[in-house]
Amino acid sequence: MDLALLRTFVTVHRAGSFTRAAALLGLSQPAVTGQIRTLERQLGRPLFLRQARGVTPTTIGDELAHRAAPHLDALLEIAEAELDGESAVRTVHLTGPPEFTALRALPALTPLTGQGLALRTSFGTAEESLDGLAAGRHDIAITTARPRGGLLSATALCDEEHVLVAAPRWAAHLGPEELREGHVVLEQLPVVEVHETLPLVSRYWHSVFESRPAASGAVIAPDLRAVLEATAAGAGLAVLPRYLCEEALARGRLVALLEPAVPPLRTYFLVVRTGTLAHPHVARAHECLLRAAAGW
Repeated sequence: MDLALLRTFVTVHRAGSFTRAAALLGLSQPAVTGQIRTLERQLGRPLFLRQARGVTPTTIGDELAHRAAPHLDALLEIAEAELDGESAVRTVHLTGPPEFTALRALPALTPLTGQGLALRTSFGTAEESLDGLAAGRHDIAITTARPRGGLLSATALCDEEHVLVAAPRWAAHLGPEELREGHVVLEQLPVVEVHETLPLVSRYWHSVFESRPAASGAVIAPDLRAVLEATAAGAGLAVLPRYLCEEALARGRLVALLEPAVPPLRTYFLVVRTGTLAHPHVARAHECLLRAAAGW
């Protein structure tokens, strides 16, 4: 059986779409369709059911993918290992949220740049990052959303604790009873957030107060580092990751308004296209981030 046909088949199976598989393989969609039809004729069985949006595998298709994919990934790993030994520099394309990528991921990966690895980074929302990863524009994505389907594989990276903070002058106006009543705090303090929908404040209020905040943002800045600086300057309250604001807390630029017994957490995932960890340079970066996350 032609390995090229099997490679195309496995890519379509993982992508769930001829169009997306064609983009990942660098082929035209008609070429991918033709290869799948050739393989189906050789096997005498349909491998996919064509639908309005993409394809779904038949029972035979699932069985073939289960049997063939590990062997194809192993062959790719062997080929990539040979190439990795010959090439001076391999490039990993990383995407994720700007703050976490800049302050956590890039410092962790920097030692690999002295070992023949180049890094190219882009920032985006979870949806943008996953879409770009699925389309082949990135090798690794860091997101707060776990992807669905077989094309992408996710590994839990770390949990991020969220803290309700404000500048000391605002905290001085609030008493213990007021802090226990979330809506009172919001009535007295303006809010600094990354989006008009107040995603971090809403998540915090739901977790801690079991309610929805009745507020609007006084300052909206689409970067948590800007939110931190505006909050420290006295613009209002904010919900920030502890890793991002711990220095400002230690220096007294910010004050934690509450320390709940169970702090709100958000999980980050390390996401790759299924099978691409057979590429040694991608696997090295992936493993490096997992090791570093153990200390975050």
